[in-house]
Amino acid sequence: MVKRQENMKIPSELLPVCPHCGKPMTMNLRCDDTFVEDEGWHRAAERYENFLRTRSGQSILFLELGVGYNTPVIIKYPFWQMTAKNSHATYACINQGQAVCPQEIDRQAICIDADIGTTLSIIVGE
Repeated sequence: MVKRQENMKIPSELLPVCPHCGKPMTMNLRCDDTFVEDEGWHRAAERYENFLRTRSGQSILFLELGVGYNTPVIIKYPFWQMTAKNSHATYACINQGQAVCPQEIDRQAICIDADIGTTLSIIVGE
C-alpha cells in the first residue's frame, strides 16, 4: 500500500475486504454499530470485571499506554474513576501529547508525555 500510494491515497483495489461478503473491512472500534462483541469478547469482559471486583480497595496500578480520546469511556475514564475511588490505586499514563489526568487524582497519578517506545526503553535500561 505504501509503495503505491499517491497524494496520500491508496488504490481502492488494495483495501482489505471481508472474505464472506466482499464489503470493505474496518477497524474494530466503538464508532458505529459494527463493533464486535462476540462470545470471546464477553468472556474476557467477565474476567476483567471479576479481576476488578476481587481487587477492590487493594493497591493496584492502572497502566494506560497510548490511549487517546477516540473512545475514552472504554479505558481512560474508568481508570480515572477507579483511581479516584481507591486511595491505594495509582494511575500511570504514557502518551505523547495526551498524558493528562483530572485534578482529583493528580496525587495518585504519573503522567508521562513522551513516546511509549522510547520511554519503555529508558525504563528497562536499553
